[in-house]
Amino acid sequence: MSGPGAHAWLWVRAGLVVLVLAWILGPSELRGAVPILPVFLVALGLEVHFLIGALRGDERAAPDRRPQEIDRARYGFEPDVDDEDDADGERALEDEEDAYEPEARSRLVPVRRFALGLGLIAALGAAIWVVDSRTGWSSLSGETKLEAVKRFSGEASLIAEKPVEVRCDEARDYVGAVQHADGVAQVGGELAILTPEICNDLYRLAFHNDVTGSRTGRAIAVLAHEAWHLHGAADEGVTECYGLQSGVDLGRRLGLSASTAARLMRLQLTENALRGAGTLEYRVTGECGNGGRLDLDPESDRFP
Repeated sequence: MSGPGAHAWLWVRAGLVVLVLAWILGPSELRGAVPILPVFLVALGLEVHFLIGALRGDERAAPDRRPQEIDRARYGFEPDVDDEDDADGERALEDEEDAYEPEARSRLVPVRRFALGLGLIAALGAAIWVVDSRTGWSSLSGETKLEAVKRFSGEASLIAEKPVEVRCDEARDYVGAVQHADGVAQVGGELAILTPEICNDLYRLAFHNDVTGSRTGRAIAVLAHEAWHLHGAADEGVTECYGLQSGVDLGRRLGLSASTAARLMRLQLTENALRGAGTLEYRVTGECGNGGRLDLDPESDRFP
């Protein structure tokens, strides 16, 4: 492959490497904001696109830089005999090589590059798996996980006002990037399921007092949101409003100061209005404000 396609081939791989390294080595906020699976799916799609284009022969042939017939007629260009003989010899050699070279060999280059691309994607995926297995929820021992989900279940039970259970979906059967949800719970039920990332951020806060900015706020808001579903709230916007308010006290119980917990929930309230069209059902309305119909503590000036 040569020309623009070759440059695109290189830029895609360079961009993938830079993004994955930034995701691994960068701040935890980046890992929370950018799901890595779609990045790999896009990279794989581009690899397939380049391979199909190369096999179909979509690349333009390299232009002939030698004088054309119109140039010879206009300017009277007459090559030297030696140059003409050399050119004829080169063309004859090229024709001979083309005649005997199997078509499969001409397609071997894009196939090799496709294999190289897959190898690069696999290597970066393995690096992410190693990092996640040593630093994420999956790196914790079974005993530690049980202790953590017991704590989460107790906190959710306080909000739901009944005994409920919280689980972390390590198999990602119910929540995650594919399902486009950080948590799920049946309205009025007794079980909430959270992503391992949300569970890990809650664990880091509750057991190590480790605050990772917006990610910590998001984890608190998700737990409180699903707990309100278990309480009986069905409307997503209303549930989100209740969850952000309960998230202040939940954050305090998990180890935050009152001011930090309130600040993180106010940040989540701001981010709620900035999220994309795919989360419209979670948007809070004007009634979610100090003194509004959804204010759980209308006598207080604090909101959330």
